[in-house]
This record gives sequence, structure tokens and C-alpha cells, in this order.
Amino acid sequence: MFKGLGGLGDMAKMMKSAQEMQGKMTQLQEDLANMTVQGESGAGLVKATATAKGDLKALDIDPSIFDPNEKEVVEDLILAAIKDAQQRANEKSKAEMQKLAEEMGLPPGMDLPF
Repeated sequence: MFKGLGGLGDMAKMMKSAQEMQGKMTQLQEDLANMTVQGESGAGLVKATATAKGDLKALDIDPSIFDPNEKEVVEDLILAAIKDAQQRANEKSKAEMQKLAEEMGLPPGMDLPF
């Protein structure tokens, strides 16, 4: 009569694992929002700081590049620094997700859903 209940224990174990995974993913999202990365361009003349989630937080522009005749160059340097920061944020986020996946015993290359 209770022969088939053995599978319920496995189901409970899977549900517990799923809840643990959800908690870890939630924590990772919070951690990514607090981690920062810095992108730069023009050999460090323009620096952009972003969270590991890609939210731009700060720009640091060396005053030596403010020349009215070089407006387009300055704009390009700013954009390049922002893009660099976003790329670094993406790489950091992926690395942190991969680390979490490995901790949870998931196969290499398996992407976590975010």
C-alpha cells in the first residue's frame, strides 16, 4: 500500500534543493547589485564605474581632455569607457553565476536563468 511513497521522499528532496537554489540566486542578484567594476578609455583619461548588473554609477573624466575643438573625441572616450564598464560587468556577472552553478553541482556550461 505504501510502496509508491518512496518517490515522495525524492520529491521533497528536490523541492528543498530548488528552494535552496532560489535563495542562492536571490542572494547572488543582491551581491551583483553591490559589486562594482570599472571600465576605462584613453589610457585611463575616462573611467566609468558600474555595478556587476551593468548599472552605471559614476564617471571620472580627466580635465585635461576638455578642449572645445575635441568635443567628438571626448564623447567617444566617454562612450568607450561606459561600454568597457558594461562589458566588464557582464563578464563579472557570468563568472559569479558560473561559480554558483559549480557550487550547486550543475554541469559546466549550464547557464542559470536570470
